[in-house]
Formats: sequence, structure tokens, C-alpha cells
Amino acid sequence: MADSLSVLLTNDDGIDAVGFRALYDALADWADVTAVAPMDDQSAVGRQLSTDAAVHEHSLGYAIDGTPADCIVAGLEALCPDVDAVVSGCNKGANLGAYVLGRSGTVSAAVESAFFGVPAIATSLYVPGGGEVPWHEQATSPAEFRNATRATGYLLRHAVDAGVFERTGYLNLNAPIAAADDPVAPIEITRPSTLYDMTANHDGEGQITLEDRIWERMRADDFPDPEGTDRRAVVEGHVSVSPLTAPHTTEGHDALDGLAEAYPETV
Repeated sequence: MADSLSVLLTNDDGIDAVGFRALYDALADWADVTAVAPMDDQSAVGRQLSTDAAVHEHSLGYAIDGTPADCIVAGLEALCPDVDAVVSGCNKGANLGAYVLGRSGTVSAAVESAFFGVPAIATSLYVPGGGEVPWHEQATSPAEFRNATRATGYLLRHAVDAGVFERTGYLNLNAPIAAADDPVAPIEITRPSTLYDMTANHDGEGQITLEDRIWERMRADDFPDPEGTDRRAVVEGHVSVSPLTAPHTTEGHDALDGLAEAYPETV
């Protein structure tokens, strides 16, 4: 299948983002890649969906005035409906932890694809930040994304035929940034971390500042996530790959069943 694989490539940083182009170029070496990506930055919009969205032809495919979820619906329904797989990324900034998944436009594009029954990979780059250069001004070279692009290409070549997507809706891949002489970062299969450390500070004058303290704690290796979790894997220099299902899953719940059974007697 890999010899003739067709891929819809999207993201949430916008079609002209350096990580998007790095992933496009890496996949286009061997796959038929069509870009269907937002015209501009749509970070952290989750699965927000529009009722209509303008489409513009682009040298890589199509640019959409809309969200990542718009791009998936537009792509799989109208622009390139016969693709074999969807890739979303490469996002500059990691998408790690259970609480992040629903916020991320990158991950949400993969979720949207899973509802279509199309195998999908969400790919992001962990940029630690800190120091004199802000994190969003780092990772400006395509070469720094090679841990992410290399692992994504490998999984695209092999995961479908291996039967991975028979039990998995999508893969959430997060890779460490690559320095010039770094060896190949190994892949580790992980589960989303559950630590949640959002804070809100009210200045008493009508302003509240929200902060996600996880990123600072990751830089300092001050977080309790154990081996096998996505955050721990990336901090230790591995490519984290979490096999996930499209929300929302259900499971048996005896206590809730009991409440439902008792309900008629209470009204």
C-alpha cells in the first residue's frame, strides 16, 4: 500500500507554517500528498466547525478559510475524497496530556478523520522553550522537525497494513526537536498523561491570567508522570505515539445503571 499511498495533509498552524512544509516535503518524496489546510493560524480551536468556508487553490493543494475540522470535512467530502490516510501537522508545540486533546486543532483534525473511518496521524513537535529565545521563535528550520517527519512517514508506510487502525481511531505522535547530530529518536507507545496544572490569577481589577504550568514543569523535569506516558517519553527524548479512539467511548457503569433503574420511583 505504501507505494501508492495518497494522503490528505492538514494542520492548525496554517498552510505556510514551517512544520507543515517540512512534513509535506518528507511525505511527498514517496506518497501522493494533497494539502487541505487552514489559510492562517487556527491553533487551539478544537473541533470547531463552520457552516461554509472559502477555498483557495495553493501550490501544495488547497488553503481553507476555516478550521482544521473544516479542512477534513471539505477534503474528505469534496476536494480529495479517495485518500488512504490523513496526517495533521507538523504542529510547532507538543500536544501532550489527556486535557490537551480536545483543545488541539491538530489532534481534532485526526479525530474528525476517524469519524470518517480514514486512518489518521496527528503529529506535533515538542519545543521546550526557556532561555532567551521564546519557544514560538524556535524550530524555524525544517531539519529540526525530522524526528517528527521521519516517524510519521514510517508509521504511514506500515501501520495500515499491520492492522493498527483496526482497533485504533488515530495516532497522536509527539516528537522531540532534533539537533544537528542527534541520533534517530526511538518510538515509544504511550498513553496520555493525566496531570492537570492549570492556574488562574485574578488581579482584582477585572483581569484574570490563565497559565498552564505543565510546560515549565516539563523543562525542569518536575512532573510525576510515570514511564509509559506521553509527556515522560518526549522529555526523555523519545517519539511518543499514543493509539487513541475518536471520542466519546462508553463503558459499563453499574452505579449509573442502578440510578436509571430507580429513577421512576423518585418522580
